[in-house]
Amino acid sequence: MTIEVIANKRVEQGTGASRRLRRAGKVPGIIYGAGQEPVAVVLDHNNLYHAMQQETFHASILSLNVDGKTESVLLRDAQYHPWKQIVMHVDFQRVDPNAKLHTKVPFHFINADVAPGVKLGGGIVSHVMNDADVSCLPGQLPEFIEVDLKDLQAGHSIHLSDLTLPAGVEFVALKHGDNATVATILSVRGAATEESAAA
Repeated sequence: MTIEVIANKRVEQGTGASRRLRRAGKVPGIIYGAGQEPVAVVLDHNNLYHAMQQETFHASILSLNVDGKTESVLLRDAQYHPWKQIVMHVDFQRVDPNAKLHTKVPFHFINADVAPGVKLGGGIVSHVMNDADVSCLPGQLPEFIEVDLKDLQAGHSIHLSDLTLPAGVEFVALKHGDNATVATILSVRGAATEESAAA
């Protein structure tokens, strides 16, 4: 799925100019990377805000249309107002189709209700991680990574090495020897029994 984002080049820059843009319902931003000069842009706030409510917007290659010229980018950073639902600034990084990128991809947890540790053991699923850094070519970037809990027993965990990734995709942490825990089933009944025994 291709997500298109519409932007225009921003001529006026500086704090005062950014404040005027925000009052007019616009969001200042910047595009950088791929050995090219940074370009200041401006986007419609409401369109951007609603797009950013989608999980895929944060973990997909975006098609950024700037004054009719399209570039492939990743959303790298977004600054928000401290208490209002307002996007203050966004950073986009250009994507080189032939160079590996590092970005976070969300986990989608499935079959928690049929996991033996929940269904038979009365345990509670704990999501230790909600996303992870991956390394891959832009064309191989998955929108999400599935975490199947159907065989997980109470007191047991799923680690990064237990997950199946699409071809060409690697976990950055695993490359550095960190086989982090993704999810675990906390053995609630067992914990209560142990507490009673200790008492």
